[in-house]
Amino acid sequence: MPSDRTEVQVRPEVGSDLEALTSLCNHDVRETPITFDTVAFTAEERRPWLLSHPEDGPYRLMVATEADSQDIPGASQEILGYATSSPYRPKAAYSTSVEVTVHVAPHAGRRGTLLHEALFEALSGEDLHRAYAVIAQPDEASARLHERFGFRHVGTYREVGRTFGRYWEVAWYEKEL
Repeated sequence: MPSDRTEVQVRPEVGSDLEALTSLCNHDVRETPITFDTVAFTAEERRPWLLSHPEDGPYRLMVATEADSQDIPGASQEILGYATSSPYRPKAAYSTSVEVTVHVAPHAGRRGTLLHEALFEALSGEDLHRAYAVIAQPDEASARLHERFGFRHVGTYREVGRTFGRYWEVAWYEKEL
């Protein structure tokens, strides 16, 4: 089991990451309210999501993996987490805004900082004005992470989604890019 001391590489996703990314997402679907999905995904159902995050442009998908398996032929690299930037809304007027998200494997420790650093570095040359984060409440660790990166709380939707037999609040955070 990885510890916080494991060397980590953050890189853009590759197509072979699909199964591992789906598994990580499905853990959150089954065990937490953070995705607001109510049914686990197959890898094929997640493929359009993966393809919507190319290696360049404003919509990115960065993954954190164990660096020590990097140079070992045939070694699988466990995905410890991922960060994305996605369209904020589908209308053209919103094209300079993105919604960001970070998901970290439960055993992977504090990898959100590395993922956010890599994501915002990758986005630094893009024509973007604002980033938004949507955080299911309560989640103090995610709020602290986003605040460390300059996000500020702009509002909370009360009882906006229902999973696990209860309603959840969602806090919205905003960051100038």
